[in-house]
Amino acid sequence: MSQRVDARGLLCPLPVLRLRKHLLAQPPGGRVTLIATDRAALIDVPHFCAESGHILIETREPAPGETEFTVERGPDA
Repeated sequence: MSQRVDARGLLCPLPVLRLRKHLLAQPPGGRVTLIATDRAALIDVPHFCAESGHILIETREPAPGETEFTVERGPDA
């Protein structure tokens, strides 16, 4: 089961910073689901994952204006 982080209403860089904090508390392979309303997260989260060695598992839009990202902590992150 993945941990959920609600970053609705927060602006860049706060959604990614919250995601980072929760991922670091997970063991490698642990998952965190981030929900954000900041449109910049569509760019920031994939970039953060690529730069930090995490794996972006899924991106979806559960409601209008909201984006949900499921991220797995990378083995060397």
